[in-house]
Amino acid sequence: MKIPVVEMGECVRCGVCQEVCPRVFKLNDLNYIEVIDMDIYPEAEVDEAIKTCPEHCISWSL
Repeated sequence: MKIPVVEMGECVRCGVCQEVCPRVFKLNDLNYIEVIDMDIYPEAEVDEAIKTCPEHCISWSL
């Protein structure tokens, strides 16, 4: 299963991924983007978040 991953060292917490794909990405209590644990991730929505991330810090892990 493909799982989205956020490279926290590169993330500037702009919120674009949350806007594009709120079912998968959320801001946690420490103000970092977190990937919500799911059985199956909506591939098209995550791909859009990957494409629109200004820091290019989101990818798929296989």
